[in-house]
Amino acid sequence: MNPAAETIGVERIGRVAVVTLSRPPVNALDDTLVARLDAILDQIVNDDEVTVLHIRSDQKAFCAGADLALMRSSFAAADGPEAMLKVVTRMQWLFERIEASPLVALAEIGGAALGGGLELALACDIRVAASEAKLGLPEVGLGLVPGAGGTQRLTRLCGRGVANRLILGAEVIDGAQAERLGLVQWARPREQLADWTRDLAAKIAVLPRAAVAEAKRCIAAQGDPTQDGFAEELAATRRLYHHPETRRRVSEFLNRNATQSHSKETL
Repeated sequence: MNPAAETIGVERIGRVAVVTLSRPPVNALDDTLVARLDAILDQIVNDDEVTVLHIRSDQKAFCAGADLALMRSSFAAADGPEAMLKVVTRMQWLFERIEASPLVALAEIGGAALGGGLELALACDIRVAASEAKLGLPEVGLGLVPGAGGTQRLTRLCGRGVANRLILGAEVIDGAQAERLGLVQWARPREQLADWTRDLAAKIAVLPRAAVAEAKRCIAAQGDPTQDGFAEELAATRRLYHHPETRRRVSEFLNRNATQSHSKETL
C-alpha cells in the first residue's frame, strides 16, 4: 500500500465524503500529506453524488500544523527556507481549493488545531469544535506569520480586532471561546462531537449540490471588491431556474401545496 494513503482515510456515507486525518501523533502537515489531500479533493469534487466534505481526525489532535522534522531539516540546509516556503505555498493552494470547491466543507475539530491545522479548518465553510479543543495561530511566537491563509481568513471571518488578538498575541483558546468569538459555528463537549457533527453533515448532504455551490459563490462575492454580489445572485438564480434538480424540487413543492390547499377548500 502507498504509505501516503495510510495517512488519510476516505469513506462515503451517502452524499458525505468523510476524510479522516490519520498521521500520528498530531497529523503534522508535510508535502506528502498535502499532496494526498489534494488528490482526494480531486476525486471528491469530480463526484457529483457528493455534497459534503467532512474533515476529521482519529488522532488526539485535529492537526497541529507544519511537520517539525521538516522544519528542522529545512532550517539546517542552505536552501531550506525556500523549500519550506514551497510547502507553505502548496498548503495555501490546497486550502484555496477547499474554500472554492462546490462542496460544503465541514471541519470536525476534536483536538488541537494549531497553525496550519487551524488554517485548514478556516478554509472550510463550517467548523464544529470540541469545547475542550485548543485552537490558535501562534506562529509569531516563532518569528513567523500564519502564511497559509490564516491572516486573511481569520480577519474576514472574525474581524480585525479578533485577528489582532489571536495572531499578534499568539493566543491559543479553547473551543468554547472560539464559538463565542465566531471562529467556529458550534462547540460541543468532546464526547458528543462525533455524533453531532455526523448528524449535521447528513442534514446538509440532502440539499441539492448545485444550489449549495451557487450559494457558496454568492456568499464569497460579498467580500470580493471585484464582484457585484447582487448580480451574482441573479446569475445564480437564472442558472438554477434551468437546473433539472431545481425544477423537480420546485414542481414537487408547488404540487404539494396545491394539494394541501385543495384539501382545505373541500373540508
